[in-house]
Amino acid sequence: MSPDVAEPPATAERPPRAFRRGVAAAGLPAVATEGAPVTEDDLAALPPPVRRYLHAMGVVGRPRTRSFRAHLSGRFRRGPDAPWMPCDAWQYNTVDGITRLFRMRLLVGRAVPLWGWDTYRAGHGRMRGKLLGLVPVANGSGPEFDTSELVTWLDDAVLMAPGMLLDPRVGWEETGADSFRVAVTDAGRTVGAEVRLGAHGRPYDVRTDDRWADLPGGLVRATWSTPVLDWGVVDGRPRLGRACAVWHLPDGRELPYGDMTVTDLEYDIAPGEAAR
Repeated sequence: MSPDVAEPPATAERPPRAFRRGVAAAGLPAVATEGAPVTEDDLAALPPPVRRYLHAMGVVGRPRTRSFRAHLSGRFRRGPDAPWMPCDAWQYNTVDGITRLFRMRLLVGRAVPLWGWDTYRAGHGRMRGKLLGLVPVANGSGPEFDTSELVTWLDDAVLMAPGMLLDPRVGWEETGADSFRVAVTDAGRTVGAEVRLGAHGRPYDVRTDDRWADLPGGLVRATWSTPVLDWGVVDGRPRLGRACAVWHLPDGRELPYGDMTVTDLEYDIAPGEAAR
């Protein structure tokens, strides 16, 4: 396999080759065929703020989402004193065999490429990064990464594919008139996040304590949030525009480290199609 440094650039229509290879190599199960549309009866037992959120996100009247592929662009940094780097990312998430495959390309010093993978597959999370596609700069795995990557999958679903959450493995709890807690269980592990809703019923922030920050001194459990700065509407349903990723560290500091805009989002993409 040739290193990523030789990889041609992605286009708006076609993800980069390494991303497509990664999806193909994951051995994902086929995406379930399109089912019946979500009805009011499907939401009847859910807490009121959850019903308002699912209505606002255009879930009712459409089949449950089983997968999505997204393209994001923006900026990223690796620490509070580190410079921001241009970032381009592709990801593929599924609910059938809960999976998250996220690949990003950073430009260190706006010149040297760094490729990273954040993945959750078969109950295990992993973080990898290589400078020039050759020199390892990150390689994390273990229980902390299993939990962190699963809750990131949950955050993705809340903001980009709420139809994926109408699943027996997902639970809901009202925490206020305009907020709720959502949790998912996979591989014997349960993670959760609080979703805060704005006036139109769409999330303006998602927060969780089920993530570990990879800091110079080691892994630290910390509150993680993804405040939303912009929503759009595509094909009659809200679509995430711009959002940030922020660590709220135990010493009281806040560390915004990601600022991304969704440039493309496709639902119910089969693994084979995502790998082409």
